[in-house]
Formats: sequence, C-alpha cells, structure tokens
Amino acid sequence: MRDPAQQRFDALFGPEFGHGKGFDLSRLHRTLRTLDAPHEKLAPVIHVAGTNGKGSAIAFMQAIAAAAGLRTHAFTKPHLFRFAERFSVAGAPAPDAKLAAAAEQIAAIDPGLTQFDAQVAAAFLLFSATPADLVLIETGMGGRTDSTNVLPAPAATIITPIGLDHRDALGETLAAIAAHKAGILKPGTPAILARQAEDARAVLEAEAARVGAPLYRQGFEWDAFASLGRLVVQTETRALDLPLPALHGAHQLDNAGLACVALMAAMPQIADEALAEGVVRAAWPGRLQPLTRG
Repeated sequence: MRDPAQQRFDALFGPEFGHGKGFDLSRLHRTLRTLDAPHEKLAPVIHVAGTNGKGSAIAFMQAIAAAAGLRTHAFTKPHLFRFAERFSVAGAPAPDAKLAAAAEQIAAIDPGLTQFDAQVAAAFLLFSATPADLVLIETGMGGRTDSTNVLPAPAATIITPIGLDHRDALGETLAAIAAHKAGILKPGTPAILARQAEDARAVLEAEAARVGAPLYRQGFEWDAFASLGRLVVQTETRALDLPLPALHGAHQLDNAGLACVALMAAMPQIADEALAEGVVRAAWPGRLQPLTRG
C-alpha cells in the first residue's frame, strides 16, 4: 500500500504516469506566480539533467555540503521506499502532512496540473519556507520542457551522461535527446558536463554557445580518475587528491568528479577537506548496494 502523501497527490492530480495531460509549463508558471514565486526565493540552486548518474551526483553533493556544515534541500526521483524521500528538506524527508498540505494548496489553484508539475511546485514551496545554503534539483525527463526548468537562474547546471532514454517523448537519437537536456543551460551559468558521446556533446556545445553558458566538459576542462588508490579530480586551475568514493562502481568516479566540479563552480568556499569527507560519506541506497540480510 502506498503512503498517504503519494495517495494525496494521486487523488488531487491523477497518476504520475499515463495521465493523458499535455505538458505545458505556462500552467506551472501561473501557479507559481499565484504562490508568490517560491522558485525565485531559494538558496543557490544546482540543476541536474542527464540520463545516468543524476541521483548519485546529487548524493555526493549532499554529503559534501553536509561535511562543509551547509544545510541542503534536494528534489530527486524516483523514491525507493517512501514518496517523501523525493523532498529532502535540510537533509530529512518532508513530513507527509506538510506534503499533503502543499498538494492541497496547489490543487486549489490549478487541479489540472500534471502530478509532476505539482510535485515540483510542492518542492519549491517547502524549500522556500525553510532556510538553506544550497538546493539540488533533479529533472524528471528531458530538460527544456521539464517542470523543473522554470528555475530562472541556477548557480550551476550539471548534465550527466546522455543515453537513449524516454525516446517516445524526447526523440530516437542521442542528438535529439541531448537537445532536450541542453534546455537547462542558462546564460552565464556554469555548465558542468560529464563525458558525452560525440553526437550529444556537439549539441550541448552548440546550445551553450548560443545561450552564453560557460562549459566545463569532462575530458577537456576537467577530469576525474583513479590513481594509486585515490580519486584525482583535476580542473584547469585546481587538482584534488581525494579518497575513492564509497559508492560502488567505476562510474562513481565520474559522478563524484561532477559533484566536486559543480560545487567548486557554485560554492567555491567549500574546502578540500569537505570534498574529501563527502566523497567517502555519500550514500545512495539501492544502487549496487550489497545486501547482507533478508
């Protein structure tokens, strides 16, 4: 049986998938204006799109920020056990009662929103009501027309490796899908890119040039790799010698590197010691996690 917060969102806005509603960001914009623009009253935001590694990159950033003594909000999906896991307020899942209250406030304005629109609006409401130092926002699907892309001016954007995902909505080729993901790039906002296939990278580079987003591409302006049992994260101006990530899999070297480079761009006051501590403290349950019982 699903939890009460999930049931309330389902009852008010219909199912998250297969709802038959069109995607129209103008409705979400109107709703947010009626709510007094909570998305414009957030701490510095890092906006994360891509196909693989979004959640892991956010988990690393959460752990690094915590090690630096920063309060962080995060909106991620999907959840593992409870719907409230998607809405991390200062490091803890939002209370079900507050989620339900936010859903009802949003439905009173526009019950025709998609459920994901409503989830995004609820996240912004909850995050704007609680002081924080950093906000981490994961896209749901794509980027350009994603509900999270109402954010006006993030402190940084991340695009993780792009693969063939949601082809029915985003297109059949890497270039077409990359064009959607590239929609989160903003003028003057540092864009940190994971290593990409050439077709996807060309699209991202062209869009960054068009909007004026400074690019930090893995394999060009930065890289991350294992050396002598350590994680090395190298940029054009800085070299980090860090412990290997706690999360399992060689791909987590890249995700940890993404997190470090994004935080160095958005919050340069974070010390190397916090970066090192966060890399080994990050937890992202259910992803290559050894199960020792049950």
